[in-house]
Amino acid sequence: MPKMKTKRAAAKRFKVTGTGKLKRFKAYKRHILTKKSAKTKRNLRHATMTDHSNEKVMKKILPYI
Repeated sequence: MPKMKTKRAAAKRFKVTGTGKLKRFKAYKRHILTKKSAKTKRNLRHATMTDHSNEKVMKKILPYI
């Protein structure tokens, strides 16, 4: 059986933590920032964990990460 391929788009967006959870950056921080408050933009800076409901699918498309 051939090797599984990693989905490169997902590999660039997710990192695996030491405990095996997936870390991701938040959306809505690229453009149309003038109407967003400073507090909203500040909270979007930090990384967060991927939701539990998506984690199984993400691990499947990231077999070696």
